[in-house]
Formats: sequence, structure tokens, C-alpha cells
Amino acid sequence: MEKKFFNHIIHGGDYNPDQWIKTPEIWDEDMRLMKLAHINSATISIFSWSLIEPEEGVYNFEWLDTIMDKLHENGISAILATPSGARPAWLAQKYPEVLRVNENGIRNEFGVRHNHCLTSPVYREKVRNINRILAERYKNHPALKMWHISNEYAGECHCELCQQAFRNWLKEYYHNDIEELNDKWWNGFWSHRLNDWSQINSPKSRGENHISAMYLCWNRFVSDSHISFYENEIAPLRELTPDIPITTNLMRMHTGIDYQKFAKHLDLISWDNYPGWEERSNIELAVETAFIHDVFRSMKDGQPFFMMESTPSLVNWHDVNKLPRAGMQELASIQAIAHGADSVQYFQWRKSRGGHEKFHGAVVDHCGHENTRVFRDVARLGGVLEKLDNVVGKYSNAKVAVICDWENIWATKHFCGFNNINRNYIGECIKWYKPFYDKGITVDVISMEQDFSKYDLVIAPFLYMLKNGTAEKIEEYVANGGNFAATYLTGLVDENDLCFLGGFPAGRLKEVFGIWNEETDSLPEGMKNSVSYREKQYDVVHVCDIIHSTGAKILGEYQSDFYAGMPAITENTFGKGKAYYIAFRNDDEFAADFCSKLINDAAIAPDCGIKTDGEIFIRKRGSNIFVMNFSEAEAAVYLDKEYTNTVSGEKLSGGISLPACGYLILE
Repeated sequence: MEKKFFNHIIHGGDYNPDQWIKTPEIWDEDMRLMKLAHINSATISIFSWSLIEPEEGVYNFEWLDTIMDKLHENGISAILATPSGARPAWLAQKYPEVLRVNENGIRNEFGVRHNHCLTSPVYREKVRNINRILAERYKNHPALKMWHISNEYAGECHCELCQQAFRNWLKEYYHNDIEELNDKWWNGFWSHRLNDWSQINSPKSRGENHISAMYLCWNRFVSDSHISFYENEIAPLRELTPDIPITTNLMRMHTGIDYQKFAKHLDLISWDNYPGWEERSNIELAVETAFIHDVFRSMKDGQPFFMMESTPSLVNWHDVNKLPRAGMQELASIQAIAHGADSVQYFQWRKSRGGHEKFHGAVVDHCGHENTRVFRDVARLGGVLEKLDNVVGKYSNAKVAVICDWENIWATKHFCGFNNINRNYIGECIKWYKPFYDKGITVDVISMEQDFSKYDLVIAPFLYMLKNGTAEKIEEYVANGGNFAATYLTGLVDENDLCFLGGFPAGRLKEVFGIWNEETDSLPEGMKNSVSYREKQYDVVHVCDIIHSTGAKILGEYQSDFYAGMPAITENTFGKGKAYYIAFRNDDEFAADFCSKLINDAAIAPDCGIKTDGEIFIRKRGSNIFVMNFSEAEAAVYLDKEYTNTVSGEKLSGGISLPACGYLILE
């Protein structure tokens, strides 16, 4: 299966010619350098509103016309951005209501970026207006290939407009029934019962901040506000340029917006990839980054995505900004392609001379020429990407899925109980993703709402909250022959953070798993229990469920405390499938060992037959196999048959030595 927006891998990045408007000769030099670096795309005009519209209703497009023309003349596509991420000073001065109010009730002053109220009718009108003018002007320009909406949506506002919008959102969510809200929020507790919608404000430290259902609703409202703002932005673009794809750049596992819900409104997913290479284990970062690539790839059922930003060298916003070792950024870019990216794009093309990001990495440094290590690395990678047309648009066909749901991220953050210090829901999802990645098995990372039926194995770490219908989906999936593995604290609450009655996990999941969770123990830092499994002992840390088997086969037992000898790992046949319950938080060693069993039980094969020594990761995309060495040492690769090196055309077989930061692309 495939879906193409372009016929080639997009290689480019954020280009800010507006910063050099007084030295236009640099624009011509940029065109020369872009061609040397095999750049075929430039993302422009992201933060140029104050130059496009220096005064209200006064427009200046001469410079942007020139840039669009130069890009086209040099065979470079334009990804044209809308400018809502940073409004001009005149707009904030004339219409102060567009500025956000923080949770203390103080309106922010003009400054930085994303300092706008998502609800403000004035700001929405101004954004829609400037976007319409951009679309009208460039709709037929041959350089225009994609719209980039705003930049890294984030944040929230607590102004009175947003308070009223939140109340209206709640009215719709709870069917205009304040008593339904009281019931769902359990407002009889602490005498919090409400009798009028006007009594509700956003959660904040100086007000209500102990109702977890309220936090969930606020998170949903803020997320929906971003989606609504985005839809307002793109309306004129959809009208005037219906054939031009639209995206916006998401940010890693940013939890302020439900990206899985937002994805439905994007033509393609794009995200900004900034691992802190060399600042901690590169192997650990490689697995984490692979997981996030697969999160975004899975949002549209495997559709390829864009890596909209990455740095060709270092960033400027970590506490300490370490240069990655030579070759690491090229390897990281290849990893993105291996996991489904159809682009490698950088922030930024040319380093700013001033401002907050003047020391952020760029393809062209302050020296202004091509004779740098970074430029040579980018140019070399550009040459490689030109040989990968056959991967463009290719989907992956995963047989394994890990559930990592945005609303469960919120739910596991806000509830009070058990171990309130060591939760790390996303980290748990990565832990159960890693054993498959290590074995070269493609994994989708999905929400509770996505289809389970196409997978042979689904793993749900720490699935504390069950959305409406999720328990029934799990039951149906297992009954029809699926393999489903869940871990501790599964199925405790519903969408309103109300505990299920009748025992945990919720409803008929007790029959599906063949267990009943009576209690949960929490272990302070430094305190451990252990579990026996297949004649090995594994540490229990932070939290563990005290469960009873009601028919499940017991695979492992606790070794100490008053629940010594009780089940810790179970397997239950239900219908045509199997359901596994891992009742404790465990270490990476146990996850790796137990996933080997899950792989065998579900008869899941690696994506290819290549074997390796050391920390080498293998990923298949289309007919291409990507072999990547993120370790600090040379490692061996053992090919199971003859392959062709996609880059060099060389025939390869047998054993091959792969250097640190080295990679192979094979067919």
C-alpha cells in the first residue's frame, strides 16, 4: 500500500529569507548552496507576518514573490507557511484581547510566540484573512507544493472568552445537563456539587485543582480548541487550493494536544525530531525516537509522514548543547526514512545573525560558505536520498501494536493514588515496544480507538483508563483469535476517571484475562519485590497488583511480602485467542524475555532474516531493508542471502562490518 504527496524524498527545511531582506545578494547565494546540498524544498514565511503586513491592511509581498520565483527557477519546491505562530506588535497593541491570560488571571504582554488566545474571534478573523490573502496570491504559483500551518501549536489561555468557551464545551459534552456533570465528576465529594454552569472555571492552582475528571475535560477542551483554531486557519486554503496538501508540525510526545485526534484533520503528519544525541545513551535515544516515529506513522494507519524539522548539528535550547558525533545526524535521518518518513528537513537552512536561535544548528553557518563539516554531511545525505525514490509513499504492514493513548497519558498524570512519583506511562509503552524493535519486528503505536483486528498481537501497558467501548473491543479481539497482553493497573476507570464497580479490570475483562485484581501495592524508591518466571527472578519496582486467578494459567508468582506465592503473570485462553496479564512493573530484562514468549505464541516473524551482533537495528520499508548502528562500536551484520546496496549498487552477501553511526540500505 502506498500514498504519495511527492515523487521524491523531500530534502530541505526552514528557510528565513525575510531575515536577510536588506542583503538580497544572500538569496542568490542560498540558491547556489541549496543545489550543492541537494536541497529540493524550502519551508518559508513561518514567522514573517510583520513583514507581510507591517501595518493593519498594508501588505508587502514583493520580497516573497521574489523568493517564490527564485525557488521555482532553481527547481526547489516551496512549502508555504501561514504566520499565526507569531503575530505582529501592531495587532497585539490594537487588539490586546488576542493575547493569552495565564492561570493567575494576568494577561500576557506582547512577546515570544504562540502567545495568542485560541478562542479570540478577533485573532481568528485576522488569521483567516492573512491566510486567504496568501492563498489568493500564490494559489497558481508553480513553486507551491504544500501548506505548513502555523508552527508547533501549544499552550492554553484562561481569559474570560476561554472560560465561557470551556463552559459551552462542557454543556455539549454533558448534554446540557449540570446533574450529569455532577455525577460524572463525583461532585458530592467535598461538597462540590454545582447548580449553574457559571460556577465552573478552568483548573488552576488558586482554584479547583483536585478533580481529575475536570482536568481530563480541560485537556480535551484545550485540544479541541487547537483543532478548531486549525480548521479556522485552513478554511480559505481548502477553498482556494483544494489540491495542495496541508500539514502542521507536531512536537514529539507533546501532551497539550491529542495528536491522535488532531491527525484526522491533517493531510499528512509531520513532526519535529530533536533527540539529545550524546547527552545520554544513543541506543536509548534511538529506541525512543523509533517509537515516536512509529507513533506518528500509526496515526493515519501507516501512512508515511514528514520529518519537518531536525538539526543538522546541535540545538541551542538544551541545558548543555553537545555536538553529535560525526555521522549521527545522517544516521538519524536514515532512521526517520526507515520508519516511514518521506522527508528529511532541517531547522534551519541558514543561521540567524541575531535573536534567540542564532546559535541553533543550521546547514549554512555564520561563515556563509559550503566548506564546513555540517554542510558536507548534509550534501552527502542529499545524494543518498535521491536514490530512495522507491520508498516514497510506502506503508508498513505491522503485525504487532502497542497501545499508547493520548487521553490515557492525561488520565495517568492526574489521578492521585498508589505510586504518585513513578508513573511514566509513555516510558512504559516504550519499554514494551523495545523488545520488538530489537528483533527487527515492525510495531504500530495506536490509540484505543484504532482497529485491533489487523494485528496478531496487541500490548497495552498501564491502560488505566478505558474509553467507552474499549473493554468490548478487547473482548471481541481476543475471542476472535487475537493475542492481547496487559500490565498492572489496567481497566480501573472510565473516561470521566470514575472507578468501575464490580472489581478490576473492568466488566467482562475479568473473564477475558481470567483474573481479579483485589489490591495494588506501591513500593518506595529502593524497595523491591521479585517474581519467578521460567526459573529466573525478576525485580518488581514501584507498583504491583495483587491478583487472583479465576481460571488463568499462572506463569509467575511473587516471591516475598504477604502476597508471596500469589500470581504475578497469567495467561488465559478466551474464545480463539489468549489474554496475558503482567501484574507488576518490571525491568527491561523481563519485558524482553516475556515478549519472546509473546512472539512465539503469536508466531510473529522478524521483517527479514538478517542477523547482527551488537546494538544494530533493522527496519524494513517496502522492498528496502535499513540496517543501522547507533552504538559506539563497530558491529557485525550477517546477511541471509545476496542483497543489492541501494546507494552504491554493489552486490553484498555474507558477513559485513558496520562502523559506529554506519548504515546500510539493502534491496
